[in-house]
Amino acid sequence: MKLVTYLREESDQLAILIGNTLYNTQDLHPNLPGNMQMFLLMWDDVIDIAMEADAQLKAGNHVGTATGISYDRVHVIAPVPFPSSCRDGYAFRQHVASARRNRRIEMIPEFDQYPIFYFTNHNAIQGPGEVYCMPDHFDKLDFELEAAVVICKPGRNIPAAEADDYIGGFMIMNDMSARTLQMEEMKLNLGPAKGKDFSTVIGPMLVTPDELEHLLIPAKPGHTGKNYNLKMTCRVNGIQVSEGNMGDMDWTFAEIIERCAYGANILPGDVIGSGTVGTGCFLELNGTGKLNDPNYTEQWLQPGDVVEMEIDGLGTLSNTIIQEESDFSILKLKK
Repeated sequence: MKLVTYLREESDQLAILIGNTLYNTQDLHPNLPGNMQMFLLMWDDVIDIAMEADAQLKAGNHVGTATGISYDRVHVIAPVPFPSSCRDGYAFRQHVASARRNRRIEMIPEFDQYPIFYFTNHNAIQGPGEVYCMPDHFDKLDFELEAAVVICKPGRNIPAAEADDYIGGFMIMNDMSARTLQMEEMKLNLGPAKGKDFSTVIGPMLVTPDELEHLLIPAKPGHTGKNYNLKMTCRVNGIQVSEGNMGDMDWTFAEIIERCAYGANILPGDVIGSGTVGTGCFLELNGTGKLNDPNYTEQWLQPGDVVEMEIDGLGTLSNTIIQEESDFSILKLKK
């Protein structure tokens, strides 16, 4: 099942996507909530109803009072527009190893010992469309090509072997990054904060795990949880700059959830990112380029750039970078 949230009379409206047509959930069955927040909170009570409606729609049958709406005619927002939290992991060894090699430092052995994550600003979640950036953000503005999951039921101290049952669905994530701000603040061994808190993009839809069952592959040796063979690409202004695969995750989402839930509650609506796939950001690409050629010209995102991320089965997430009408700089406030 593919779930989309769009703006309807200035409110968030949940719909099931069939082909290019949206069907509002509450029109499909009176027990289905009309927004993603309530859908996740009521997951065990409503998921079977929604799945049956989805199956009937796919069979070409009329369901409830729902009439189709063209996906292209609505303002699509983040599929989970009001997450209860947002964490981002560090699951792809290739990205970590390349970034450290490019800085001429050894691979950190702790990467292979446990999965880590950080909390980012869940109030800066957005979906397809315009990403507004301040002047300091444009000092090495970067994308990060990732996948993400949303938690669909509460839990605590969840072993990795059971953690896949807590995943409601998968999305594309673009963990926008202002690299100069990020590097400045992390010198103090805290963060990332201002380098990350202005925008995290998810979407364009939430895809439930059943849609991806045919793409299941084994987890890496020594790891626990489901893994998926999903090609990941990123284009900037129509030119492909990144390519990877979700199947290259060294730490599975199940293992990341296990660590998130240790001694802490995870809740419906919590969003968890995978971390950047190998080649999935300009920081890594520029570092590799300069390592091979000292005269390599770095590339960073600029006002007007269009970033398109695509993951097999999860759709295409498109954003345009917009410069805020402000010249205020916190970098210039440094003492």
